[in-house]
Amino acid sequence: MPVDTHVHVVGDPARYPFSADRSYTPGQATLQQLESVAGQAGINRFVVVQPSFYGTDNTLLLDTLAALGPRGAGVAVLDPETTGEGDALRLAASGIQGLRLNLYSGPGAGPGLGERFRAMSALAKRMRAHVEVIATLPALVEAADVLEQSEVAVVIDHYGLPIPERPGGAAGQRLLALVQRPHVWMKLSAPYRVTEERLGIEPDADWLAALLEAAPGRCVWGSDWPHTPAHEDQPGGGGEAPYRPIDYGALVAAFRAAVGDRGLADQVMRENALKLYGF
Repeated sequence: MPVDTHVHVVGDPARYPFSADRSYTPGQATLQQLESVAGQAGINRFVVVQPSFYGTDNTLLLDTLAALGPRGAGVAVLDPETTGEGDALRLAASGIQGLRLNLYSGPGAGPGLGERFRAMSALAKRMRAHVEVIATLPALVEAADVLEQSEVAVVIDHYGLPIPERPGGAAGQRLLALVQRPHVWMKLSAPYRVTEERLGIEPDADWLAALLEAAPGRCVWGSDWPHTPAHEDQPGGGGEAPYRPIDYGALVAAFRAAVGDRGLADQVMRENALKLYGF
């Protein structure tokens, strides 16, 4: 059965409060809702990723993993400077497979991927986890040498957020060279972040083909459910913003159609994910 390697779960703020410095206020998006829409597409295994609006409070993530049991894996957000050895190992035992480094959204966004990656990867190494990076293509290119030398696996979010660059350009070629390294993985997730269409469900054909050619055994698929709003639609100051109205089943079908090869699509959506997350 396929695995959705990139989802977020959002709970009742009375029980799971949001970070005070969040860039917007999300609506609830429960595990029950996720299982309902994904189940209709034949998917019941998930990698739950800590969203920026919870900061380093991973309580809901851990509760979700407990509910999913062997059907779930998690990517947490931790501060390497304040996370003790015991806490890190307990998280790892609870199903945390990766640590997220976010230079794209929320209060942690900004420059300095290389240095921040070194600190995060040291913690991930002790946890036997990978580091998941969400950053724009220029930031990835700037830190490419550091990422290539990593002693832990590196997972890059959302096609590397490459727009407006193209695969044949200098930056695109550097990203593809990075993805060819045996410890670097790519999430083929959130196609609307790789096109000019805010509700786009079809991946950019050139980027999809180039990444699958560079690393067919290390690309995984994710929906990005519940489809957080684009940056320009986030009001700032904690203002409420709606999710993108995207049909889960249509998103799955569009990805399979874009890949074309059923065997390769199955490999990306199942075998590669099982290898990376150890379901």
